[in-house]
Amino acid sequence: MEYSVRPIWHKLVTLDWKFGLFLLLFICIPRFLLVLLANASGNYSSIGAIMVISALCPFLFLTSSGRRRIGLTRPKRYGWLLVAFLAGLIFSLLLYYVGWSLYANTYQNWYVYIGKSYNIPQAINPSNKSILFAVVALTGMLFSPIGEELFFRGIVHASFANSVGDRKATQIDGSAFALTHLSHFGFVFIHNQWHFYVVPALIWVVSMFIVSMLFIKFKTYSSSILGAILCHSGFNLGMTYCIFYLL
Repeated sequence: MEYSVRPIWHKLVTLDWKFGLFLLLFICIPRFLLVLLANASGNYSSIGAIMVISALCPFLFLTSSGRRRIGLTRPKRYGWLLVAFLAGLIFSLLLYYVGWSLYANTYQNWYVYIGKSYNIPQAINPSNKSILFAVVALTGMLFSPIGEELFFRGIVHASFANSVGDRKATQIDGSAFALTHLSHFGFVFIHNQWHFYVVPALIWVVSMFIVSMLFIKFKTYSSSILGAILCHSGFNLGMTYCIFYLL
């Protein structure tokens, strides 16, 4: 499907598994390391840059026809967009209850550890907390859903699907998405030391794989990658709410 690739890349790029693997290595390895460094330093400014680069990949490499093929098109079933958002929100709440039931308010709870990065002041008053929540929630609902879905469920999925079919491509991009999120929780930096919580990390990775299956399903149901983006946005909103108000 070379005609989906911009002419400038024709001699270098074919939309196949090799290109998909290149994208995963080029984006995910630096992102993994940058998130780990950010967890240790408390400076997360570089993560936004990775999300922007991820989002730009389809526009950099694909023609308008190619972008439509990966789902960058108007939804055919608008009703599924609301369902997608609610499904992501509900899944995030379920994941909160699993974490709280098993690990309560400890750093083995994925939301507790991720919440460290939000830097919520302990003495913050309700009004300022609401403002901070709105800012964090809005950021989380835009940057990572757009960047990650255009990347994982978009150009990466299409690259692998052209070689191994949609089903296997879904498993590959879902696995890559889940393993990449080990940098967010799994390898944890606490009291100036690194730890790896095997069972909580396994639950987290499996959960990220399952939610990535939700994302691709709603991309299919809505006939647009917007379905995946909104499901992802709903998940991030729910996670942010849990961190701010339920922990």
